[in-house]
Amino acid sequence: MERLQKVIANSGYTSRRKAEELIESGHVTVNGELVNTLGYKVSSEDIICIDGTTINKSIIKEYYLLNKPREVICSASDDKGRKTVVDLIPTEGRIYPVGRLDYDTTGLIILTNDGELANILMHPKSKIHKTYIAKIDGILNEIDFKKLRKGVLIDDRKLIIDNVKVRKIDKIKNTSLVEVTIHEGRNHIIRKLFEKLGYDVMKLTRCKFAFLTDDGLKSGEFRELTTKEVRLLYSLK
Repeated sequence: MERLQKVIANSGYTSRRKAEELIESGHVTVNGELVNTLGYKVSSEDIICIDGTTINKSIIKEYYLLNKPREVICSASDDKGRKTVVDLIPTEGRIYPVGRLDYDTTGLIILTNDGELANILMHPKSKIHKTYIAKIDGILNEIDFKKLRKGVLIDDRKLIIDNVKVRKIDKIKNTSLVEVTIHEGRNHIIRKLFEKLGYDVMKLTRCKFAFLTDDGLKSGEFRELTTKEVRLLYSLK
């Protein structure tokens, strides 16, 4: 069940604020009955009309930000029966992940049924910045740090590193925590990056996607994107 004004806004008919005005001013009916109370909840089976015109709920757009746990597939389904990111979000809509994270990689991923936005976010021309934190086996030395700053050749193509910093070095456990920001989306690119320099990636998480961060989202948790956030994502094209 969803609030009536949200369903109207998600249908693309009008904004959330305008939908509230339409409801309060008596322009909206649900299953033939006038509804002028904000907060009224409807299901996917209810028929919503505005001034006699039925809204098309089949194009209701949904936007979610998920903090993906390990051992979850970035797909709408899996023929091996493994858990997918879609399984973690209870919705009647047919949402799908924008891009992907590896099976053992954790962190932020957007799920939506908005194909236009998905195309914007995945298109190479958009150059969406994504920030990862990698725990590597070994102490990142100054030489390799400078290589990261200059960019590294991966699969015969140079990977440009937008930003890199060492968050923590544990000399006892011989590990380093390195934050890397890139704007490419090649498969396994962060793991390949450190492997090229001779380090194994022990853990990898994506902590930032464009302006979105994992603040307040524990592993496995999700939230809906706000209208403002969706507009900002659209502006990245």
